Amino acid sequence: MHAAVRALLDASPDGTVTVAEVAERSGVHPATIYRRWRTPEGLVLDTLFEELSRRSPLPVTGDLRADALVYTRRLLADLREDKNLVLARSFAAATRSGVLDADGLNQFVEPRTRQIGAMLTAGGTSELDVRDVLELILAPAYTHALLGHPLRTDADAERLVDNLLAVLDRRRARAGTPGDAA
Repeated sequence: MHAAVRALLDASPDGTVTVAEVAERSGVHPATIYRRWRTPEGLVLDTLFEELSRRSPLPVTGDLRADALVYTRRLLADLREDKNLVLARSFAAATRSGVLDADGLNQFVEPRTRQIGAMLTAGGTSELDVRDVLELILAPAYTHALLGHPLRTDADAERLVDNLLAVLDRRRARAGTPGDAA
């Protein structure tokens, strides 16, 4: 099923697919798709998040700075390819259309959320969470890419990670918690 969706996405000028197209290409009945994914957007998001997890796993070595840099460098490299922006566009379309509610959207995001959480936990921080990574790394990276000016350099990756670690340092300083985020 995922292979059919990816092939259709690659051929689609606007990054959309229909259940009928996927059913025909994969040789299943449309009801099978609706039963499992509920909407075409759900099927696309499932495909893209599965592909993302396979193509770009998050490192979990316990060195938060190093892991976040590897993750951010991969992210920036991926976002230089227009086909990888389909995930952001599909997520936005599903959100705007209202065809998937928050619970429906969260089912696709949840595996990646767990991976990010594991990276943060292994890095020894309870002061940061997935929302911080979203706001300080993912949002700026995707915004630049969607506006046609993707971040490109190691310096860009380091700046985003430094911002995340500066928030960690600030929170620890406020709480009186010892330790260097880097």
